[in-house]
Amino acid sequence: MNHERERDPRADATAEKQTQSAEAIFRMQLIANDVHVGRNVAIRDFVNLYGCSIGDNSRIGTFVEIQKGSRIGQNCKISSHTFICEGVQIDDDVFIGHGVMFTNDAYPRATSSNGTLKTDADWVCVPTHIERWAAIGSGATLLCGITIGEGAIVGAGSVVTKDVAPYMVVAGNPARPLRPVPDRPAAAVVQPSNVAEQTT
Repeated sequence: MNHERERDPRADATAEKQTQSAEAIFRMQLIANDVHVGRNVAIRDFVNLYGCSIGDNSRIGTFVEIQKGSRIGQNCKISSHTFICEGVQIDDDVFIGHGVMFTNDAYPRATSSNGTLKTDADWVCVPTHIERWAAIGSGATLLCGITIGEGAIVGAGSVVTKDVAPYMVVAGNPARPLRPVPDRPAAAVVQPSNVAEQTT
């Protein structure tokens, strides 16, 4: 007598669906082989990452693109729908809100003067630096070539065209200084000259 238990076709179908689901989830993350990912990094679905590096314990949200030559430090949070282009350097402990847009070309054009499509050799990548513990609010746009100082806060929806002093809150279009960050370290005194630089 054959005591072997018959296989339940429903169980087989469920297992196949689970396998297909796992494969589909894997395909939702477009991560190139040249991406350096640190330890304990969480990356959500529908991302596009290539040629970049992500530090330990950082979190990358859904629909985020991080291009080649960009660096994300440790303990960072990059919220959904954010675009981090080539040349952006983000230090440790930085918060990037939803839908933040970085730029890297001061004079963008699709074609050269002769009408041909531009290539990598036809433009200069202008870097942007976000220093440690800074926070960029949702929907902000940062023009290239600027530095967001340590501990600074950029308000949601702002358009940042100039450097932001350390531990300064800025907002608006263009972004202007509002006040020093209230929870800044005692040693981080914001000088009046730093405030004046933002208004010129």
